[in-house]
Formats: sequence, C-alpha cells, structure tokens
Amino acid sequence: MPTLEHQSAQPENPFSRLVPDQTIAIVPEFTLESGFVIRDVPVAYKTWGTLNNAGDNCMVICHPLTRSVDVEDWWSNLMGSCGLEGKGKVIDESKFFVVCLNVLGSPYGSASPLTLNPETGAQYGPEFPLATIRDDCRLHKLVLDDLRVKSVAICIGGSMAGMHVFEWAMLGDYVKLIVPISAPAKSSAWSISWTEAQRHSIFADPKYLDGYYSLDCPPLQGMTAARMTAMLTYRTRDSYERRFGRDMMDQPRPFVENGSNVPAAATVHRLTHNEGHSQTQKDQLRTTANMPTPVDSPSISGYSTPLIEKENAASVAYEPPQYAAHSYLRYQASKFNERFDANCYIALSRKMDAHDISYGRGNYEDVVHSIQQPVLVIGIESDILYPMPEIQALSNLLPHSELMIVRSAEGHDGILLEHEQINDRIVAFLQKHDHIREILAQEGVAVPKKGPRATLFASW
Repeated sequence: MPTLEHQSAQPENPFSRLVPDQTIAIVPEFTLESGFVIRDVPVAYKTWGTLNNAGDNCMVICHPLTRSVDVEDWWSNLMGSCGLEGKGKVIDESKFFVVCLNVLGSPYGSASPLTLNPETGAQYGPEFPLATIRDDCRLHKLVLDDLRVKSVAICIGGSMAGMHVFEWAMLGDYVKLIVPISAPAKSSAWSISWTEAQRHSIFADPKYLDGYYSLDCPPLQGMTAARMTAMLTYRTRDSYERRFGRDMMDQPRPFVENGSNVPAAATVHRLTHNEGHSQTQKDQLRTTANMPTPVDSPSISGYSTPLIEKENAASVAYEPPQYAAHSYLRYQASKFNERFDANCYIALSRKMDAHDISYGRGNYEDVVHSIQQPVLVIGIESDILYPMPEIQALSNLLPHSELMIVRSAEGHDGILLEHEQINDRIVAFLQKHDHIREILAQEGVAVPKKGPRATLFASW
C-alpha cells in the first residue's frame, strides 16, 4: 500500500481545531458498505508511545459518540504504567503503541458533513453518505497499515466505541484481545428508539433547514433538546434523585429601577411559563422593554403576547425559580452546543442504529459465537441504555468470554465515572495473556511528562 498523505489542519472544519496535536491521514479512495465511493477521505488520529520492531504492540482505543481521538482528554485516569503483576494502568504508552482513530461522521477531523466533498468543493452537509461501524474499522485498518502495525494486541472501547470493538474482532487473528464496555453486538429496538427521538428534536428546529443550515446559525434549540434526552439515558432515576432531588437554584435579586421591583403580573406569568426557553428570548424581552410605547404583537394560534410596558422595565430582570436538575441539563446542553454539529450528530446516531455484526454474515448467534478472541465483557449494573441482561446474554454467546459487572448507580456514564473499577479489571485481564506479558516485560520508552489540562469534553 502506498504511503498516505498526512496533514495537520482542516481549515473548513472549525471543530477539528478543538483537538490538539492530531494528525489527519488522507485515504485517496474508499468504498463504503453501501457501495458509494468517497475520495480524498480524511481520517484523524492520534498516537502515544512507539511501535516495536515486530509491529505487534499496538493498543487501539476507540472513542465514544461525542468524543475525539484525544484519549488524554476523556480517559486520562486509565493512562500510566503497567507491570506484569499487581496494580497498574491500562494505557501504558511506555510499552504499547496506543492509537485512537476518529470515525466517519464525527466533527473532529475525519470525513463528515463538515468536510469538503472533492466533487463539489463545498462541505458535504446533509449529503454526506451514511457510513457504518464496519466502514470505520475497514478504513481505520488502512491507516494502521500505513503506520506499519502488523497486529493489534488489544482493542478497547465503551458505548459506540464498544460497537467498533466488536467489528474489529471480525478481522480475526489480527486483533488478539477485545474489551467492549457497556456495548452491544447489535443495536436494540430500545437504543434506536432513543436516537430517533433525539434526531426528531433536531428536525423540529426551524433553523435545521433539512441540514442546509449555516454554521453561523445552527439549530441549537434542537440540539439542546437532543442532548438533554441523551443525558437522561446516560444516568438513572436514582442518580438524578440523589444528586438533585427537588433542590432549587439560588435566584438573583429582582432588578430595581425607579424605586420599584414589582413586575407586572402578566410578565411574571409569561416569564415563568417560558423559563428555560432560551437566553435569546430573554434578551429580546429586554429590548422590547425599552420601547417608548407598547406595540401589539401578532397573535399565534389565538393567543396574543402582551409586551412589557416601559414603566415595568425592571420586571424583565425577574428570574423565575429554577430546579437544580433543570440547570444541570441546560448546562450540559450549552457546553455540548459549543463543541458539536447537528448534521454530525444525526450521521453518528444513524450509524449506531445500523450496527449489527451479523449483517451479511449469517445468523446473529452463530456470528457472535464465531468470535474466537478472549473477550472481557464489561457491563454497568444500572445502565438503562444497554441493560445488564442484554450484556449478560451477549457474554453467554461468546465462547471465550469473561463478564465484569461494574457496581455503580450512575448508569451508562459509569464508563467514565467508575474508572478505577474498569481500569483494575482490564489490567488483570491484560496480565493473564502471554502476548501482553511479553509486551509488558519489554523495556519501556520514555514518556513525556503531562501537566494539567483544560477540557471541553467534560461530559458525554
């Protein structure tokens, strides 16, 4: 295979700049599972450590749905040194050549709705073709070949990344061990129903425009609703109850002007009714309050919106009571909107819906049973997105499987939050296998010292 061209920047995609020090390989041509051919395909990736002479000390870390290839940003608690016995860290870059590759459809550097279609010279937008989990693994294998990787010692990933882990396993002896965390071998009706609800939140935003929106005017209201829905699947009822209960946020004092801080009743009712709708709406109300005389607003579905009179201008600073749980969801959605794209979210969610390792390969049970690698299957006991009975049944089908149940009340988010349990169990799994022990027994390479980092990726 010819050496791939590499670049370090993607000017047309502002989100790619959020990922430090990644490399973007350009695959000249790639045929998707659908049969559609895409050209000049960017694939973003990041590596740690050094590939050994045998090319067999590669550890592939797959990234979750809304994360980038910067593993240090979201799984730094699993990074460190590992020995032949005892405690250690899974991601030992002094011994392993660690690689994380960005999937198709992600906003962080690989081909997606945000990258240029070489046929038109414009961004793909909603015309980006549907790609599958299987497409990602086949494409990423080309990049690993370019990096001179001969085999993968272990492949690890959670949630959507765990779906990729199962597809990597279908490459046979090329991948020696796999660790899927809270992930299915095929998506269930339950999980694809959640993603459908999230997509329709985006579709309902009038700014969505069938995906032909400007990046300067994205469908943020739809994204907010989609993200809030997703956040509910990542935790549990008990988690929210324990953390928030019915707590209220501290409210600012009402604004005082001309000696009055008493808002008009209609204004109080309207602001309470629309509490949490958007900051933009509140800014519009402030502008309206400064009008010299009241102006009637148009009627919508039989309701007229009373405007704020000048003498009640102080009332627009009135803040209705806000539940702590509401505040949490709004904050998470706001941070998400700063770092993600709606078309990419749709593309990735459809990819997850299509996931089924048995598609085109035969009976599902037979295909799962054909996986010969040792597998550490990890499930979260309180996960409502991929519940433990589903993970248990999958583990039972795998011929060389070990099952670990993570004890956590935090639901699907336990993948990131219960890092100590997950790390220790994977380390013990690593230390049991001869090819891993040979890697761990080798003299390690020097690892650059890492300092504290700020992050945009503090949530799923």
